Amino acid sequence: MQLIRKTGRWAAAAACAVLAAAALPGATASAAGHAPPVPDRYRLQKLDWQPCLDGRLECATMAVPRDWYHPGAGPSLDIKVSRHRAADPAKRRGVLMMAAGGPGSSGLKRPATLTGLSPKLAAAYDVVSFDQRGVGASTNVVCSGQDKVDAFFTSGDLRDRSPRAISATFDRARDFVADCEHASGGLLPYITSDQAVHDMDLYRSLLGVDKVSYYGPSYATVLGYYYASEFPRRVERVVLDSTVDLTHGWDSFSPGQPLSFQRRFEQDFLPWLAKNDASYHQGRTPAEAKASYERLRAALHDRPLDLEGTLITPNHLDAAATGSVYNAGQGFARLASLMGLLEHPDSASEQAKKDAVDLLQPIMSAGYFADYFAVTCGDTPWNRDSRYWVDRSAEATRVNPLAGARELTFAAICANWPETKAPRIKVTGKGLPPVLMLNSTNDPATYYEGALRVHRALAGSRLITVDDGDHGQFQTGNPCTDAYVEDYLLAGTLPAKDTECPGVPLPGPAAHG
Repeated sequence: MQLIRKTGRWAAAAACAVLAAAALPGATASAAGHAPPVPDRYRLQKLDWQPCLDGRLECATMAVPRDWYHPGAGPSLDIKVSRHRAADPAKRRGVLMMAAGGPGSSGLKRPATLTGLSPKLAAAYDVVSFDQRGVGASTNVVCSGQDKVDAFFTSGDLRDRSPRAISATFDRARDFVADCEHASGGLLPYITSDQAVHDMDLYRSLLGVDKVSYYGPSYATVLGYYYASEFPRRVERVVLDSTVDLTHGWDSFSPGQPLSFQRRFEQDFLPWLAKNDASYHQGRTPAEAKASYERLRAALHDRPLDLEGTLITPNHLDAAATGSVYNAGQGFARLASLMGLLEHPDSASEQAKKDAVDLLQPIMSAGYFADYFAVTCGDTPWNRDSRYWVDRSAEATRVNPLAGARELTFAAICANWPETKAPRIKVTGKGLPPVLMLNSTNDPATYYEGALRVHRALAGSRLITVDDGDHGQFQTGNPCTDAYVEDYLLAGTLPAKDTECPGVPLPGPAAHG
């Protein structure tokens, strides 16, 4: 899962989260075949490929039914698709499909990134991706404007558990849901992972292939194992990188994240910060470093900091911290430097202040926010008892405050979302080739315990455990994981049993001056 800032420079998957049968509440499916036949106007369409993204890829627009279970009803939706043709036609072995994380991120550029980092895969595969329904250049879901979305994260202090603060959280959630129903009401029930995997299978068909291989990170793992479960005879090789666990639904997965974010912060970041005290001066032990963070947060609570015209609150700091711990190499030094700047803003350069303001934006874009909740609230049923979420989030805020403080903000929206009619998907691995999975032990967003549950559900899968806490393991600087993924996708080679990879070494302190 990811939290995406409006500027796009802060990536995190919030947080980062099921398959097809009849479109009835509680229906269960483990394979395709219950949806009606694909009408000719979709099945026989031709994709008009045109150069895109500065000529790095080809893009086209694919028409899909709004509702795959009633494909003749309602208007069609547009799905923007992209591809990178195999660099060596003589070595081409098929199609490798990708998807984006989030839910809410765009997938169009993904083939360019993957092929740029892996010439071997670029030579062997047509690498394809798409913007999921509701996202980017595809038909969008629309909810509240940016000001209302910002208010979820900038109003007050998310750790505030007063009756007034709790009431305001639910008021904002109900207002947001009302905006979604007003602007996108007819579309909301169909912005789900189950509907998206049917889009994926039409895309496969229009590419003229019987089977595809698949690589997906974070939330895209859901699309991968849903697609494989619904269309097991349409997949050849599947790689799931940092797996979102929907074996018990989104309302089980999402509340597990406060523990994993806190674990990453306390077991990895704070010891690193203490080790580099000579550079950052936040304390020589993890306990001292944690106390420094809490003192800074308390100071921002008592007196928000006006930084280049932006009022920085403790919510900004928490959002910066959760974003930073996704990737140690990119985030640890950045967060440590940010803490120092917020403590002593007068000694910082004007450019450093402007950079800090950019990094401190703790908000999702309005479009990302709309799709994120359409999917997470609509994929699986949520507990709709407000008191349950108030009590549960109070405990999360007390024990795991870094991300626990925002739990009620997220849960309140889904507790007020229209009741879902998406089918329940049972993931078993039946009829599938072995699936390759990768997950780090301290991943903050797609926590290891959840990956183990999906691993057990996918009979025959192989799990590569990485001894670190980064989110995303392929093409992130780890030669061990890269070799396993490429060997599998290129030659079908898998380890005989579950195995491990060492993590990427933690970074040194940031250079100053």
